[in-house]
Amino acid sequence: QVQLVESGGGLVQAGGSLRLSCEASGRTFSSYSMAWFRQAPGKEREFVAAINWSGDSTNYADSVKGRFTISRDNAKNTVYLQMNILKPADTAVYYCAAGYSGTWRYTRPNEYNYWGQGTQVTVSS
Repeated sequence: QVQLVESGGGLVQAGGSLRLSCEASGRTFSSYSMAWFRQAPGKEREFVAAINWSGDSTNYADSVKGRFTISRDNAKNTVYLQMNILKPADTAVYYCAAGYSGTWRYTRPNEYNYWGQGTQVTVSS
């Protein structure tokens, strides 16, 4: 069982930056793939980025490549999402997710087993 708590969301102007954090409970954090998804009002939850257990493999949605960076610190049981050059289209609730080994390759929400409660990111134009 893994519990996930996101933080770092907020209101930012277009072109600005935010860093999201997701702290996990449990001693087996380092064995999980971790991911970020987002969901805008009236839209389906969509994949943003994922990272493997060691942090040396990552996967990004085309819409965020070159602007967002996912990373993790297994000693702190935390995964991060650095978001730069933010656009109004990035406005959404951002969710942290954990999945079993290898899940980082997958982009569908149902491939992931544990979810946080979400943090709101709003980008103004």
